[in-house]
Amino acid sequence: MKQNEFSHIIAAILILTIVFSFSFVLKGNLSGLARVFAFSVIIICGSIFAKKITAFLLDSDLEHEIWTTYRFGFKPKQHFNKPIPAGIIFPLILSLISLGTIKFSPLLTYETRALKYRASKRFGIYSYTEMTDFHNGLIGASGIMSILIIAIIAYIIPGTNIEYLSKMASYYAFWNILPISKLDGTQIFFGSRILWSVLVAITTIFAFLAFTIIP
Repeated sequence: MKQNEFSHIIAAILILTIVFSFSFVLKGNLSGLARVFAFSVIIICGSIFAKKITAFLLDSDLEHEIWTTYRFGFKPKQHFNKPIPAGIIFPLILSLISLGTIKFSPLLTYETRALKYRASKRFGIYSYTEMTDFHNGLIGASGIMSILIIAIIAYIIPGTNIEYLSKMASYYAFWNILPISKLDGTQIFFGSRILWSVLVAITTIFAFLAFTIIP
């Protein structure tokens, strides 16, 4: 893992901790801060690990970075002078405006690249040297699925303290499946509309249950 990627991952963990502990802090409840930080590490690292393993199986590599956006409209001149860190700005602003009610948490994006031996190993020396959209979508889907598995495990383990991990994971999966900018949902959408539709349905159910059942 490159140092630049590591710093982006640390930033994502800290932002996720702030987003999900914001309402606690406003109420003066600081006891849950360490717990939310630990859960943030599990969610972020679990998703990254799943995507890197899937990328490895597809003879490719990927690097994560904080979600950035360059355009704010469809016209050619509707763009910022340089990309802004949307994965930091938007979650913090929405948390502040809603006093922690809106837990907006799309933080990281990823870029894949085929390893040098991918073509010769899989298809012959001059074929398919680049990653296909489908394979790229599979990598993103593995990250979403790993988060949902974490949510299930956290929910079935007895104890209210661990249940909040299920809520965090469900929300994180829901926001990241949206086909916005370069988020996981966009990469899955262009890789396989069917796979994306199935994951949207599942993550929506998880998010609804997390909102209505888990305190």
